[in-house]
Amino acid sequence: MHFQHVAATKSTLAAPESRSIHVAIVEDDAGFADGLSQAVHGAPDMQLTGVAGTRAKGLALLKGPPSDVLLVDLGLPDGSGIDVIRAAARQWTACNIMVSTSFTDETHVMRSIEAGAAGYLLKDSSPARIIDEIRCVANGGSPISPIIARQILDRLRQGGKPEAGPAPLLSTREKEVLGLITKGFQAQEIATLMQLSPFTVKTFVRRIYSKLKVSSKAEAIYEARTLGLLAD
Repeated sequence: MHFQHVAATKSTLAAPESRSIHVAIVEDDAGFADGLSQAVHGAPDMQLTGVAGTRAKGLALLKGPPSDVLLVDLGLPDGSGIDVIRAAARQWTACNIMVSTSFTDETHVMRSIEAGAAGYLLKDSSPARIIDEIRCVANGGSPISPIIARQILDRLRQGGKPEAGPAPLLSTREKEVLGLITKGFQAQEIATLMQLSPFTVKTFVRRIYSKLKVSSKAEAIYEARTLGLLAD
């Protein structure tokens, strides 16, 4: 009897129950959100707790049970994802907040971190990479895309705080996508050339059109040339 009791105790101690990482997503691009959702569903150590596509729905999501990790896009159709980050930092105090966006400018980066974000990833990261970074931030890490980390380090080396000046109209990645569009490449070809997923490329294209206030490829090229965003 004594032996059986000891064996049962050892068995219980040897197999502790593991807890899933609860993940919530605030992302307006349906394709990108779907890719992330599928990646989370496919991760054995994660559980998707909610998906919101707007700032308003993201704020509403915060009224539910807190998640371990909140993934937020900054460019939401009805406002800034920074508002969601700020609210989550207040309401989900134990949650680890991570940005996943196409914005690379210093203003968005620093405002996100000041609002409470613990990580900042660009959308050129694959869903598989983002899953790894979700694990990282859930365990206390601060994953940051290399180009963003370099930007922060350069600013620190200059010994000053980031300037909250106007953000560049198009990010480096958006200019690269626009340049390939100008050369006649289609979304699938651009995805292959830039080693991105097709839905990430489509996100960039949609953001380019929105920023340039155009609705077609020809208009985007014309407007970009007029603004000096493309080489002749």
